[in-house]
Amino acid sequence: MRRAFIASISTAVPPFSIDQAESGEYLLKHYADKLSKRSLTLTRKLFLHPSIMKRHFAIEDPDSFLNEDPDSRIARFTRWSIELSSQATIQVLENVGLSKDAISGLVVNTCTGYICPGIATYLIENLGLERNIRVYDLVGSGCGGAIPNLEVAESLLDSSSDRVIVSVSVEICSATFQMDDDLSLLVSNALFGDGASAAVIWNRAEGLELIASSSYYVPEDRDAIRYVYKNGQLYNHLATNLPHLVKHAVTEVVQSVLEEQSLKIEDIKHWALHTGGEKIINTIKSEIGLSEAQLRATRKVLSEYGNMSSPTVWFVMNKILNEGIEKGDWCIMIAFGAGLSAHSFLLRMA
Repeated sequence: MRRAFIASISTAVPPFSIDQAESGEYLLKHYADKLSKRSLTLTRKLFLHPSIMKRHFAIEDPDSFLNEDPDSRIARFTRWSIELSSQATIQVLENVGLSKDAISGLVVNTCTGYICPGIATYLIENLGLERNIRVYDLVGSGCGGAIPNLEVAESLLDSSSDRVIVSVSVEICSATFQMDDDLSLLVSNALFGDGASAAVIWNRAEGLELIASSSYYVPEDRDAIRYVYKNGQLYNHLATNLPHLVKHAVTEVVQSVLEEQSLKIEDIKHWALHTGGEKIINTIKSEIGLSEAQLRATRKVLSEYGNMSSPTVWFVMNKILNEGIEKGDWCIMIAFGAGLSAHSFLLRMA
C-alpha cells in the first residue's frame, strides 16, 4: 500500500502590506460617495474589528488599482500569481534539500483569475522544470481548493521514493476587488488578502502522513458563497447565513473522516482550520467543540494575513508545524468555500 507524506510547507505573500484600520480609512476616502450611511457605518465597524490587524496585497501602492481596467487586472493577476507561486515552490524545495529536477508532478489551484494556459505552465518555464512532468491546473474550488489539490497531488505519487509532487495554491484576491453599496463587497474588502503556498508530497516516511480525506457538497447553496460576473468582472457574493451553512458542511466532513478511522473529536490534538472570518470560526468552534488553544494558529493567521482564500489553510498548517507537533499526533486540515463545499484531510505526524 502506497503511503504519502507532506514533507514540507512554504508560504509567500507580496511585500506590500497595510494596517487594517488604515486600509479602511483609505477605502472610505475614495469610495464614500458610493455608500449609504448604513454602509459607511458598517465599513468603519468591519475595518476596526480586532480579528484582523494587517493584510498583504499584490500591488505597488493602493492607488494602482483604483481605476484598474480588466486587462490591467488580469495582467496583475498573472504576474503576481506566477511570482508568489515561484517563491513558494523554490522555498519548499530548499526546505527539504531537493532540486527542481526531483519534481515529477505539479498541481496548481486558484479561483481569483483565469488564464489559459494555466499558472502551472508558467511555473515550468519560470523555474526550469522538466518538460515531461505531470501538470494539473485546478480552478473554481474557492477558499476550499487546497484540499482537493492535495488529493490530486497524492494520487500522482508512484513507488519511486526519489520523486515528489508539489501542490501549489495561489490567490490574488485583490484582483477581484470591487466596491459598491453591497454587504458582500463590504465584508470581502475587509477580509481578503493575497498569498500563495506550496507543499512537497512524497512517499518517504518523513513528515505528516496523509491518512484520509473527505468532501461534502451542497450545490443548492452555491449562491451563498461564490463569484458572479457583472460586466465581465468578478464580484464576490457572501450570504448572511453563511456561518450556519458552513458549520453543517464542516461537521459532515469532520465526522466522515474520523468515523472512517474510528477516531473521536477528542483524539485530534491539532486543527488547521481555514480562516473564513471571525463569525465562521466561532460557529465551527461551538459546533465541533474546539478549544481556543486549538484555534490559536487559525486566529493568528487571520490576524496577520486575513483570508487569502485557498492558500490560507496551508498558512495555518505551517504555523502549527512551526509551533511543534509530536510524533504520532493527529491533525485535521479543514477548508470550505465555493460549491458550497467543505473538505477535510486527516494527518498524523510520522
